[in-house]
Amino acid sequence: MELPGLIRILRPVNAFVAGLASVLAYFIASGTLVPETILLIAIVFLITAGGNTINDYYDAGIDRINRPDRPIPSGEVSLRGAWILSFILFSGGIVLSLFTNPFCATIAVFNAVLLFLYACRFKKALFIGNMTVAYLSASIFLFGGALYGLAGMAQVSAIALITFFAMLSRELLKAAEDVEGDAGAGAATVPVEYGVRVTVLLSLLFVLCAIAGSLYPVRWWGMPYLAGILIVDTIILVAALRPLRCQKPSCIRDTGATMLLKLGMFASLLVFTIAVIVAQGAVW
Repeated sequence: MELPGLIRILRPVNAFVAGLASVLAYFIASGTLVPETILLIAIVFLITAGGNTINDYYDAGIDRINRPDRPIPSGEVSLRGAWILSFILFSGGIVLSLFTNPFCATIAVFNAVLLFLYACRFKKALFIGNMTVAYLSASIFLFGGALYGLAGMAQVSAIALITFFAMLSRELLKAAEDVEGDAGAGAATVPVEYGVRVTVLLSLLFVLCAIAGSLYPVRWWGMPYLAGILIVDTIILVAALRPLRCQKPSCIRDTGATMLLKLGMFASLLVFTIAVIVAQGAVW
């Protein structure tokens, strides 16, 4: 196995950003930061990286068609190595979660199990796989809020809901990009069963739900948040509108819609952070 491949299979940037999102969630819930939030970053990083690794393990056949440059199909990482690495990462994240509180530990264990089930079973199930990924992304905010207790989870529930709909939209478009490989592997995804056109329209519907939900926090974050989130909403709406003319997976890929949606979600984290700081008068 090659070190660059081992690093790539973790998707370290995405895993680290997910960890930062959990810290942001704690900050939103509590209005402060404590040393324990470092644990949040480590736990989310390890479990997310474990999920990425086990997903590539089970997707090796599909990736030989859709993504031959990925670590396993390219030969940089062996199947056995990916399996062992995912177990180490999941175990590390769960062990660290035991040093937080019962709410965080429960979410960590549940998500680790769900990531494994997604990779080996749910991904091929109609719509369940898309909803699983959307929940896992949204649960990062719930996990961060959980460090502050049930009240913290309630405080970030709106943000979790926004994230759920935005990720569901992106997952549908990603599935539309991978129709050829998924169909060959017998995966019953929405675009395989109902076509690219229906998938694109569903994606747009869920983006509109995310946009509608994004306006709710204006009630406690005010106009600075509204100004920022409207920019983000514009980005994700443009991303969802771009594939409307598409009938084929290659067309979806050419629009760059999934990458633009990811950019919009990263931008939303920045907006959330700035809005909380301005609203609470935090000083850094």
